[in-house]
Amino acid sequence: MSDVFVSYARPDEPHAVRVADALRSEGYQVWRDDELPAHRTYSEVIEERLKSAQAVVVLWSAEAVKSQWVRAEADAARSAGTLVQVTLDGAIPPLPFNQIQCAQLIAWDGKSCSGWQKLLSSVQALAGAPAKAAPDVKRRQQVSVCVLPFQNMSGDAEQEYFSDGISEDITTDLSKISALAVTARNTAFAFKGQAGDVSEIARKLGVSHVLEGSVRKSGGRVRITAQLIDGASGDHAWAERYDRELTDIFAIQDEISKAIVDALKLKLLPSEKKAIEQRGTSNVDAYNLYLMARQLWVSGNYGDVRRDEIVIRTAQRAIALDANYAEAWALLAVAQASMRYHHGRDVDDGLAAAEKALELNPTLAAAYSVRARHIAEHGDFERAEAEIRHALELDPNSWEANREAARLLMQHRRVEEAMHHYELAASLDENDFHSCMMLTTCCTSLGLNERMPEVAQRMLERSERVLEQDSLNASALGVSAAAFVILGDLHRARERIERAMMVDPDNINMPYNFACVLAVSAGDIDGALDMIEPLMPRQSRSLMLTMLADPDMDPLRDHPRFKRMVAEAMERTGVTEDMVPDEARLASGDTSSAST
Repeated sequence: MSDVFVSYARPDEPHAVRVADALRSEGYQVWRDDELPAHRTYSEVIEERLKSAQAVVVLWSAEAVKSQWVRAEADAARSAGTLVQVTLDGAIPPLPFNQIQCAQLIAWDGKSCSGWQKLLSSVQALAGAPAKAAPDVKRRQQVSVCVLPFQNMSGDAEQEYFSDGISEDITTDLSKISALAVTARNTAFAFKGQAGDVSEIARKLGVSHVLEGSVRKSGGRVRITAQLIDGASGDHAWAERYDRELTDIFAIQDEISKAIVDALKLKLLPSEKKAIEQRGTSNVDAYNLYLMARQLWVSGNYGDVRRDEIVIRTAQRAIALDANYAEAWALLAVAQASMRYHHGRDVDDGLAAAEKALELNPTLAAAYSVRARHIAEHGDFERAEAEIRHALELDPNSWEANREAARLLMQHRRVEEAMHHYELAASLDENDFHSCMMLTTCCTSLGLNERMPEVAQRMLERSERVLEQDSLNASALGVSAAAFVILGDLHRARERIERAMMVDPDNINMPYNFACVLAVSAGDIDGALDMIEPLMPRQSRSLMLTMLADPDMDPLRDHPRFKRMVAEAMERTGVTEDMVPDEARLASGDTSSAST
């Protein structure tokens, strides 16, 4: 087990990474929640790690003070006598923790200072003298890089999918180099659109270098600029501009990765060189289509069957250009599964496409997530859960696998575990506004009301960003309306609801989401029932199972009108009470109470 447990609020993750790495460089074994295994419950692992840790370092900040999780972990450590407190921004720990000494790491750059020495002394007193630091940890601290999202300079906001794809691919390539530590994509993309000082970003993330650049795609040509910045001095370690045919895009990415290796004086192993040069496809047109389709899948009009249809057609075009493009097969499978189960269409459920993707690349987590859904829809949750666990073992940072894990867990009313996966999904793609909205459901169910304004603000920022590119995205309009309700601006919320319903009256998700917001945040039960009643005849079997477990429906469950609607929909979709898991049990319409 680990010597040290690090507790922190999610927005403080860069600080937690820096503290954890510094403690590891001293020779301690350190655990934080990025190492959660996929096959066990969140709370079970946290409790186990807290109990076994010899020292629990709690990173207090304005955000951490509001976090129920951080407070709970700090309280457990206080009771066990293992608490070590740090303030990151001068925030005073809440009662009763403000009566215990607290080290200060305000604007800490990872170097030795009085606050760090105080923290380290406390850890040493509790966990004993450290072992010798592992060489690879020291090397990782010395040479590390963050790939900031490349700017889209194409003059067309819709081309942003391409610049984002380039940034992700370079991050993936550099991650294959054993001598180089690379900041996770989700952490790097948190700086998207921010005009920050590169040296300041390097300090915040605790990296030695930062890669930034821009992409301009026009017709059949592409211009990419890239510069590697020394985080300490702010000087250029390397810079280059590539002005080529679009067909050279893969060669450019390879050249950038190899140039960074040379600039940092790292040794590239033959196997690493080969891994960098391996790509899902060598067909640039197929690659472009895939990037376009995947962005539409993440940030498109969720709940609109036309989104799914476009993604399916686009993925099929990519496959027609390269029949061995595993990622395109996996995306096709995900969209087909949604068409079949979410929209209730009598079409292929994506299993065949998922199997083809896995035949080409057995490590694709997205394809396993489709397998999991297929198995779950046929009533075997245990096998489905095992399949999604395997997907997350292969790729803990798979957006699709985390989304499917969250969906499955929510159907079984395992809200705390689902919340963890929604948090991950939201952090993995800055365009994912829907996962942020699902976090509000989790917060309400778990009584985390203090987090609601922060989550609502994230919903609003993300949906507004999507609306800048597509003002007719009804799902984004709906999520922004929900955010306005939570933030107390009911006038703007009503405007957004009316606009969304006018833009896309057939969207199957919007009325449902509006009903949830009206019932939970506005306390308008009749308004919620009015919103949901026209939707019920169109509910698919899968959506009915979701509704029966949804905590947001709890305020409606005892209402006779809701019971009648549910009973009729269950009869129409063939959902019977024995199909509903015990954790999410809902009695059919003629019972006096609907318990979940």
